[in-house]
Amino acid sequence: MSTYVYGITASSHPALPKDMTGVGEPPRPVRVLAEGDLAALVSEAPEGLRPKRRDLLAHQNVLAETGAAGCVLPMRFGSVAPDDDTVTAVLAERADHYKERLRTLDGKVEYNVKATHDEEAVLHRVLSQSPEIRSLTEANQEAGGGSYEQKLQLGEMVVAAVKAREAEDAADVLRVLQPEAAAVSVGPESTGWLANVSFLVHRDTAQVFLAAVDELRKSRPHLEIRVNGPLPPYSFVDPGPSEPASSVSVGEE
Repeated sequence: MSTYVYGITASSHPALPKDMTGVGEPPRPVRVLAEGDLAALVSEAPEGLRPKRRDLLAHQNVLAETGAAGCVLPMRFGSVAPDDDTVTAVLAERADHYKERLRTLDGKVEYNVKATHDEEAVLHRVLSQSPEIRSLTEANQEAGGGSYEQKLQLGEMVVAAVKAREAEDAADVLRVLQPEAAAVSVGPESTGWLANVSFLVHRDTAQVFLAAVDELRKSRPHLEIRVNGPLPPYSFVDPGPSEPASSVSVGEE
C-alpha cells in the first residue's frame, strides 16, 4: 500500500489528536513516521485519489490540527510515496534542509494576495491620466463615434495603457505589503490576476499585515484585492527538490 504524506515536522512535535483521520472514503487514520529529529504525518493512500472537496478539506484539517501545536512543513495535496520506507529515507536524506525550513517557518503563516482591476474604475483612471487618450476620445465623440481606424487606434491605446497600469499596480502591491512580511513568493502569471503573491507573515503580527492590505484597498479603489489566509506556508517549503522524490501530484490546493 502506498503512503500519503500530509506534512513534515520535528519528531518532538506533540502527539497527534486522538483518532485523527485524513483522506479517503472511509477516511484513513493518520499516523507518524519518525526518522531521527524529523517525522512525517502520513496515512495509507487511497486508490484513485482525486482532488475532491472532502479530501481537500481532510488534507487541510490534518495540517491545521497539527500546525496549531507546532511548525509543520505542508505537502501539497496528492503527495504520495510508494511506501513508508521511502518516506523515512527521504527524511534522512534531506534532514538538514527540512530542519532549516522548520526553524525558518516556525511561528509563521502564509497569506496569498490576488489583485485585479475594477474594469470601470481603471478605465476612468486611464482616461483621466492620459491627455492623449482623452483628446482622441473627445475627438471621436465629436465626430459621431469616429472612423473605424480612429476607433481601432483608441482601442489599442487604451489596451496598452491598461497593461502598463497592471504592471505598475502589481509592483505597487508588492512594494506596499512586502515590508510587513518575512518573505515573499510571487506566483505564476495568470490572465485572471495582475498580482498573485504569497507573503510569509509572523502569526503574532498578522493583524499588522492585514491592516496594510485594508489600507491598500482604501487608497487604490481601482483595485480588487482578495486575501486567502492564514494558510500553512505551502509556498515557502521549497517545492520540487525538497519534497519526496517519489511523490506524485494529483491535484493542487
